[in-house]
Amino acid sequence: MARKIKIPNEHLKRYARQEQKRKLNVRTKRMYYLIVCEGEATEPNYFEGLKQDLPKGVLTAYQIEIEGTGRNTQSLIDEALLLKTAYEKNMERPIDKLWVVFDRDSFDAESFNNAINYCTAHAIGCAWSNEAFELWYLLHFHYYNNAISRKDYQDLIEQNLQPILGPDYRYQKNSVEMYSLLKEHGRIEDAIRNAKNLEKNFAGRLDYANHNPCTMVHKLVEELLRLKESC
Repeated sequence: MARKIKIPNEHLKRYARQEQKRKLNVRTKRMYYLIVCEGEATEPNYFEGLKQDLPKGVLTAYQIEIEGTGRNTQSLIDEALLLKTAYEKNMERPIDKLWVVFDRDSFDAESFNNAINYCTAHAIGCAWSNEAFELWYLLHFHYYNNAISRKDYQDLIEQNLQPILGPDYRYQKNSVEMYSLLKEHGRIEDAIRNAKNLEKNFAGRLDYANHNPCTMVHKLVEELLRLKESC
C-alpha cells in the first residue's frame, strides 16, 4: 500500500491565505514551485531565507513551498513525487515546477548518478552537490576547484567568516542565519559564476559522482531570482 503523505497544517493555512490574495490580484502568469530537500534543516533554511528575500510581488504571484525530508537520492525523488501528488490533491491545482536538492555525501556512485539521470529524463529540477550543499556557501567567497571532503567544509566556512565575525564564530550546520550571513558578507553573483565554472570542468561527462567539487544549486537559485523580472 502506498504511503500517505501528510502536508503540514501550517503550509495548508499559509497557502489558503496566499491563494486568496492571488485571487484579488489577477496576473497572467502564476507558477507553483515545490522544492524538496534531502536535509531537514540546512537546505530548507537557506531556501526559506532566499524566498523571504524576494520582492513581495514575487511571493504574491508565485507560490513557493519548501520541504525537508531527511531522505536521499532516489528515495528523495520518490518522496518528492508523493509530495507533489499530495499538494496537487489538497490545493486542487498543478505544481508547475518540481525541484529536488541533494548531496553526494557517502552514497554509492550508482545511486547518485541514477537519481540525476532520472530527474533529467522526467523534467525534474535537480540541484545536486558533490560532496555537500556547503560547497555552495564556500563559492560565495572563493573559487574552489580541488576535491573537498565533507569534514573540510566546516573549517573552510569558518576560515572565510571568522575574519569578519570574530575568531569565536563556529559554523552550525542547521543555522537559520546562513542565507543572511552569505548575503551580507559574501556575493551570490560570485557563487553563481564560480559554480558555473566548476560545471564547465566536467562538461560532457555523465559520471556525476566523480564531479568533485561541483554543484548545481546555482541553477535553482538563478531560476528563483529570475522571478523578480516578471513582477
